[in-house]
Amino acid sequence: MRLKIKHSVLLIAASLAAPAALAQSSVQLYGILDAGISWVSNQGGHSVTKFDDGINAPSFIGLRGSEDLGGGAKAIFVLESQIVIGSGSNIPGQGIFGRQAYVGLSDARLGTLTFGNQFDFMYDSFAGGNNEPAVLAGGLYNFRSGPFQALGLPSSNSNGAANPSGSTDWDRGAGEQVFSAVKYKSPVFHGISLGVLYGLGGVPGAFTQGSTFSATLTYASGPLGLAAAYTDVRYQGAVTTDDVRPFRTWGVGGHYDFGAVTTAALFTNTRNVSSGASVYAAEVGANWMITPSVSLGGAYLYMKGNDELNNVHANQFGATLSYLLSKRSMVYVQGVYQRGSDGARAQINGVELPESLGASTTSTQAIARIGMRTVF
Repeated sequence: MRLKIKHSVLLIAASLAAPAALAQSSVQLYGILDAGISWVSNQGGHSVTKFDDGINAPSFIGLRGSEDLGGGAKAIFVLESQIVIGSGSNIPGQGIFGRQAYVGLSDARLGTLTFGNQFDFMYDSFAGGNNEPAVLAGGLYNFRSGPFQALGLPSSNSNGAANPSGSTDWDRGAGEQVFSAVKYKSPVFHGISLGVLYGLGGVPGAFTQGSTFSATLTYASGPLGLAAAYTDVRYQGAVTTDDVRPFRTWGVGGHYDFGAVTTAALFTNTRNVSSGASVYAAEVGANWMITPSVSLGGAYLYMKGNDELNNVHANQFGATLSYLLSKRSMVYVQGVYQRGSDGARAQINGVELPESLGASTTSTQAIARIGMRTVF
């Protein structure tokens, strides 16, 4: 009986203390789930109809939390796990919290400083800042890829140490992680903010993601947003430290919200410093809210390699018609078409990994898709 009484007293004390604790800290569960059926006209030499997910938006589940430290300061953390809905597993090359995992401090006057596995500013400033035409057009298939397999970007390995997308998504726009990174974002001053990131890398594999530097400058005021970003990544071979592949990527973009119509434009350039091979891309897009439940998004993309890539180039068009079932859930149909120059192997972003399986055997590739997305 005494034990029961003591146990009850402890429960009452804990319940009385809980409101005070909850007032100072919070933890939120959130995420996105996207799945559907895609038909690809030519994938490795034949047409394919397949289940595909994480296309309109990445499928992931996350935890974010904050603790009020007083004086406008907070301790914060984020843990995100990106998943393959079809199998219920993590995406290839990522652990349980391989999408993002960081802890840090945030202050309204001083800015935010975080430590861990994080995105660089080629993702944060464009896709994360509404300056990404591919997002307006329907997601992953509309990000940059194309017939540039000779760019030489290391593909991912079992540890995800290199670019998880291989030579696709070469400008890092769809979100590539930086391991062991320190990241600072300034407060917004008259619409202007800046950020810097340094990644120590060091994740072992066929190629080690070595030191990474990224920086950004952004402006946002009312319907207008502008951004510039730069990322330098050094991939180092595991067999010999002399095998180093530095890649430098930069981009400028912006958006304008007209109300029912939102537009965005983006220019990016990626260079393999070792070989001199480089690719630039220019993309424009818009999304039109036809009714409160129906929207139409589209984008046009032009990409071109330099002399080291034989000046190969590609044009791409993409469009998505969406219907909102509620504030959180929607269904959509999507179409994407890419045409490369003569002799090129067209490749739409996100078709298949590794890229040798995803590229077309001809200069054209097309995708038709029907899918569903829900946010929680």
